[in-house]
Order: sequence, then structure tokens, then C-alpha cells
Amino acid sequence: MFVKICGLTTRDAVQAAVTSGADALGFVFARSVRRLTPEQAAELCRGLPGGIARVAVMRHPTPAEWMAVRDCFGPDWLQTDAEDFAELELHAGCAPLPVYRNGGGPPPGGGRVLFEGAVSGSGTAADWQEAARIAATTELILAGGLDCDNVAEAIHAVAPWGVDVSSGVERAPGLKDPEKIEVFIARARAAEESR
Repeated sequence: MFVKICGLTTRDAVQAAVTSGADALGFVFARSVRRLTPEQAAELCRGLPGGIARVAVMRHPTPAEWMAVRDCFGPDWLQTDAEDFAELELHAGCAPLPVYRNGGGPPPGGGRVLFEGAVSGSGTAADWQEAARIAATTELILAGGLDCDNVAEAIHAVAPWGVDVSSGVERAPGLKDPEKIEVFIARARAAEESR
């Protein structure tokens, strides 16, 4: 089970995610209490072990906004709404992670997508039935409203390729709880093994 911890803002949270076995770390450059500058994100990733994807999380960035993030932070993935990619030039080694939301229409089959609730970063749950239909034909990363208490249920209901959590592992808005990160990852991996 691929696990992404999103909205990281502190060195302690990054270390907790790495130590607990996260596959990807998300850094938010869109309007949010978790928003960082590209320089701050680059600093948080200094010394990051290989094999962990660094994800730039944006929403409707202009080409100039994306270039500032791309050139300073150099992410492995860009996560933004699917329609945004028509206007953006990814650098070599940066993969697209298009975002789809409840009721937004099905993505084309195949590929990797992130599916979440109506409002990014709000803790709003995704429609698990819709997510399960999409997961049957894509590598779906399920986001939206996940936490330590429901991630196992979500994995059994949706059968996603991966899961993504932000507010569900926080002690306060924008401030991650290292213990919750560890528990979330452990429960996600246990749920995959029991499928």
C-alpha cells in the first residue's frame, strides 16, 4: 500500500513520516494553513533518503507559479487538478498526479490519479463508492477525510493503490502529530495485508 503524508510543515513531521515508512511526502503551495514557500519545502527535504517521492501540491497554478516551485523545489510529482496540466511544462523526472473530486467525472482509464472530497485539505470525505469504481481501472490514491480510525475501512471498501492523509494526522490545523503519522501508516499497511 502506497502511503502519502501531505501538508508537512516541520522537520519533526517529515522525520516521523520517513521513519514510519511513508512512500511520499506532500508539500502544499496552494492557499492553505499548510502553505510553504519552495525554499522552505526544499529545506525540509534536505537529506531525505532516496526512494521517497517529493510531491508539490498545487491548485490551478499559473505557469510562473509552477516554474518557481519546479526550479527551486524540484519535485518528483506535481499534484494539481487534471485540467491544469494542459498549461504546465513538467521537468524531466517529474510525474503528473492529476486530482479528481467527488462528482467531477471519471478520469480516463489507466494511469495514476488522486481522488478526494469536494474541498482539498478540508478533511471532507471522498465518495468511496465512486472511488472504488475508479480504482478498478486506475492506480488510485484515495484522499479526503482519512484518519487513523477509518483508513482500514476505506482500504477494504475502495481497494485503492494508495492512500493520502493530511488533516487526519494533525494535532492542530497545519501541525502534524508524529504519533498519528506512525499509527496511520501502520494501520494502512495492516489493512492491505488483510485484504
